[in-house]
Amino acid sequence: MDKNLNEKDLKTWAAKLESQIEHLEGELTYLNNLLTEVGFSEGIETLKVTTKELLAEKSPSFQ
Repeated sequence: MDKNLNEKDLKTWAAKLESQIEHLEGELTYLNNLLTEVGFSEGIETLKVTTKELLAEKSPSFQ
């Protein structure tokens, strides 16, 4: 980010970031709901735990 941005540019940049955050939150919610529907009881959290367990089985040095 340019350190010489004026107030208008900063507001525009902040609005763009807020929009991106809203989009990503929506995507995470959607993904979490899909995972819950297919059997990951706690959605993304359960997916992460399961993935770590699978990787640990594949490579005991993974932690």
